[in-house]
Amino acid sequence: METATATDTYKTKVTAAFNGAAATYDRLGVEFFTPMGSRLVELAAPGPGERVLDIGCGLGATLLPAAQLVAPAGTALGIDIADAMIEEAGREAERQGITNVELRVMDGEHPELPARSFDLALGSYSVIFLPDARAALARYADLLADGGRIAFTSPVFTRDTFPFLPPLFTPLIPFELLQHLPEAWHPEQLHRQLHSWLEDPRDLTAALEKAGFTDVEITDEPVLMTAESGEAWVDWSHTQGMRLLWQHLPQDEAAALRERLITALDALRAADGGPVVIEVPVRYVTATVAR
Repeated sequence: METATATDTYKTKVTAAFNGAAATYDRLGVEFFTPMGSRLVELAAPGPGERVLDIGCGLGATLLPAAQLVAPAGTALGIDIADAMIEEAGREAERQGITNVELRVMDGEHPELPARSFDLALGSYSVIFLPDARAALARYADLLADGGRIAFTSPVFTRDTFPFLPPLFTPLIPFELLQHLPEAWHPEQLHRQLHSWLEDPRDLTAALEKAGFTDVEITDEPVLMTAESGEAWVDWSHTQGMRLLWQHLPQDEAAALRERLITALDALRAADGGPVVIEVPVRYVTATVAR
């Protein structure tokens, strides 16, 4: 019997986390993935008749607007490692009346798809979190037709901010809490795996060129994350990547962190009780396959 590798264990945990969150993912009074996905599609500019692949499609924040732009002759395939996400995305496509969408459960790091079968590959906050994202980028280059494009988003990583969250959260989430995470998710490991090539645009460009892309364009823009309240944001954080941290925290530390975040975020609300508005730096990356 084969022994599970650290990568296998990581993917199993991620799959379980997002399967558990699918029913409420991005639906708890917080806006972030939808405006970010819409902006990515705008920059990627899918055209009528094109074949689109969305990697880690979630509930379709990027997939569905892209599908609408390539319709009626174009197609959009969404893949996700979590089958519950695929099911929910299918329901959302049906609700919106979008019929040129196909959805499949698939490991985004090793897509089992025909070579040169897409004109555009998209990945909003997904591609860069694959265990070996740089190797995966080369696989996506192989899936693109001549002149095909890739477009994806990433956090704007810096060495002194809490991983994956806007700078606002760095003083609110003690780094020592990360000791409860598996070693592979500790800051120094994350920096080697992610920040080391995503932090500097020159390194990111070099990685894309090595993977078989050219004409790399990198644009950093803020996305306004809005939450109905501090409590809404904390509840929402259990439905996305931060869920992995919450699941590993001891009960007392999770309760203390929850209270600290709710208090700090509610302090940002306007006097009239308006929403929490957080400016999130997002990196948008586009490139063309080099053939």
